[in-house]
Amino acid sequence: MPRIAVIDRDSCNPKRCSLECHRFCPGVRTGDETIVIDEHTKRPVVSEELCSGCGICVKKCPFRSISIINLPRELEGRCIHRYGPNGFALYELPIPQAGRVVGLVGQNGVGKTTALEILSGGLKPNLGSEDAATPKQLNEFFKGSELQAHFARVEGIKTAYKPQAVDGLPKAVRGKVGELLARVDERGAMKELTAALELGDVLDRDVKLLSGGELQRLAIAAAAAREASIYYFDEPSSHLDVYQRLNAARAIRGLARAGKSVVVVEHDLAMLDYMCDRVHVMYGQPRAYGVVSAPRGVRAGINVFLDGYLSVENVRFRREPIKFEVRPPSKARAGGREFFSYPKLKKSFKGFGLEVSPGSIYAGEVVGVVGPNAIGKTTFVRMLAGELKPTAGKLEFELTVSHKPQYLKAGFDGSVEAWLRSQLGGFDPAFEPEVLQPLEVAPLMEKNVDELSGGELQRATIAACLGRRADLYLLDEPSAYLDVEQRLQAARVIRRVIEKREAAAFVVDHDVLSVDFISDRLLVFTGEPSRAGRTHGPLDMREGMNLFLREVGVTFRRDPQTGRPRANKPESALDREQREWGEYFYLE
Repeated sequence: MPRIAVIDRDSCNPKRCSLECHRFCPGVRTGDETIVIDEHTKRPVVSEELCSGCGICVKKCPFRSISIINLPRELEGRCIHRYGPNGFALYELPIPQAGRVVGLVGQNGVGKTTALEILSGGLKPNLGSEDAATPKQLNEFFKGSELQAHFARVEGIKTAYKPQAVDGLPKAVRGKVGELLARVDERGAMKELTAALELGDVLDRDVKLLSGGELQRLAIAAAAAREASIYYFDEPSSHLDVYQRLNAARAIRGLARAGKSVVVVEHDLAMLDYMCDRVHVMYGQPRAYGVVSAPRGVRAGINVFLDGYLSVENVRFRREPIKFEVRPPSKARAGGREFFSYPKLKKSFKGFGLEVSPGSIYAGEVVGVVGPNAIGKTTFVRMLAGELKPTAGKLEFELTVSHKPQYLKAGFDGSVEAWLRSQLGGFDPAFEPEVLQPLEVAPLMEKNVDELSGGELQRATIAACLGRRADLYLLDEPSAYLDVEQRLQAARVIRRVIEKREAAAFVVDHDVLSVDFISDRLLVFTGEPSRAGRTHGPLDMREGMNLFLREVGVTFRRDPQTGRPRANKPESALDREQREWGEYFYLE
């Protein structure tokens, strides 16, 4: 059985430990060089050939930096790339297919972006050694597979790549949106893409003045406008609302219909299901290793991912399957003690007005807040938090409020633990087992806040919000930057905390699966983005989802195996049938 030893260089801190990994290693104690200390970096290096797999170094490391992993024998000799000795290892690769959209689904940190970089030619694979593999080595390695032809001509393949992080786009390009799209429009598709992605209103705006959602749509349009054989889209749904996600999915599918190969990394399962033809499940241990499974049909692939078991590979990568409720929660679930009510409210800005109809929330209830971007959802949440005063109407309640904002800015120089303590004072005895551990914040406690990734900062911020003793919790887009498992785990944690404390929560989100998973009722926002918004509800889930999805213009059905929401293909028999019934989601 192949064994790898991985050391997370970001968390390994030999200056702040006693090199317990080296001191307590049985191999070192008997005279072997199982673990040696590098003379230059002063960091440990584990010999995978000498390691017995006892796991003592894993348990003794105060920063949880070491992983000793026994891999399936089938993966022996199948390493595609490794980031140096004791570094992250990627096994196998996805297979691009002409005229199809191929999706990648898996946890953050298991190598999805690395796989895209290798396929696009941006990263030279080293096949597990120190030096990049030669064309001859790659040809021999992939002999007899579809990837053999891909790497034989990878230097000559023209690719278009939409990167994961779009926030850096203003630094990379200058000028107006229309000028940028005109420069990259090699397919003559600028007009079509501008309309499909609703970029018409920002064509004359400078790129540096765009919001996150506008930057995302611009990046998708810029990649799709190029003339290429293979298109890569890394997390195209980030910063987008449901309407925009479906528009982006249609634009990406349009490339496949034109005969192009498209590979997409995505955490929104509804969007992945909507636009993909085939799916590769990626599993492994984040920041340690990742494995790309064999391709599957999109429905089967997503269901396998949710089930956590790959029958063909005989690999279980999750203890329990993820299941969804088939029927909407009953009114009785929400209808307990009324927690508080709010009156009719208005908030006016220059060029935008929000009207909030009267509503109430019950003890132990989670109300999902849905609607397009720039329609007033965050404004409503900030009014409840006391950060904005209504233009008309008055909020009168004596409730303690805990607010997780949409945009994450910790602004703290120190460790995650120090930041959490500064936010919360002390830790409740139940805080670690009920919040920190399931949100996977415990391993981050020693890291500096300014070194956290977007997903890590999101989880830490959710933990800070839930760590406060409050009556009302307000969480604005808690699923952003999180992978599928983290989103659903965060939803579970939020639900448990709210129910246990008999508090209440409003949760704003754009992921239909997350909203369906967490909500008792829905507060639906409609109107004209950036001009006028109004609220409906809170409504029971059936009525709320029907109103919301009617506005979006898409119907959903339940997958019979997992109960997950699946978007119907436009004009399909089921889509037409549900529209006639007026049932856009819940059918029972």
